[in-house]
Amino acid sequence: MAAPTNRTGKSTDYEFLTVWRVAGTREEVVDVLGDASTLKQWWPAVYLQVTPKSKGGPDGTGASFDLHTKGWLPYTLRWRLTVTEPVTLHGFALTAEGDLNGTGRWTFETDGPEVVITYDWRVNAAKPLLRRLSWLLKPAFSANHNWAMAQGEESLKLELRRRRSTSDPSRIPEPPKPTFTKRARSGTA
Repeated sequence: MAAPTNRTGKSTDYEFLTVWRVAGTREEVVDVLGDASTLKQWWPAVYLQVTPKSKGGPDGTGASFDLHTKGWLPYTLRWRLTVTEPVTLHGFALTAEGDLNGTGRWTFETDGPEVVITYDWRVNAAKPLLRRLSWLLKPAFSANHNWAMAQGEESLKLELRRRRSTSDPSRIPEPPKPTFTKRARSGTA
């Protein structure tokens, strides 16, 4: 994984650019990343709960999901993901509303037997804890995001292997699990 970069504005603004490289095809990547309803199954370290709110159109535009998410720090976020551009082999865009407000853009490029996946995430922290402490703890909050994205890359690689497996998929390791699970599941922090 290329190291995510954090370009910052005011203390509650976060801008991250993350690059993953996975073995597979863009079709396989779109089948996983383009279906937010499966996030909890393949990326459980971050996605604690995914509740579909709107199915959206045939191209995915308008699909929305209420999410309960976390990183390695002992707090959780609740927000709504809405797909704002068609889900294609080149990528798609989304908005976030709730504890985080902003936009995200996934892009996919083929590089030989691999797919280069870029995620451009620009959000403003609205959760009171993050708003109050961003000026002091922004590096920790940024590290929390970077940890979550590293878990996502590892989880995506495992999910692609599982989906491609012609033998026993149970032999492929489970994806990383969430930290601080008792507090995370109860919704505290």
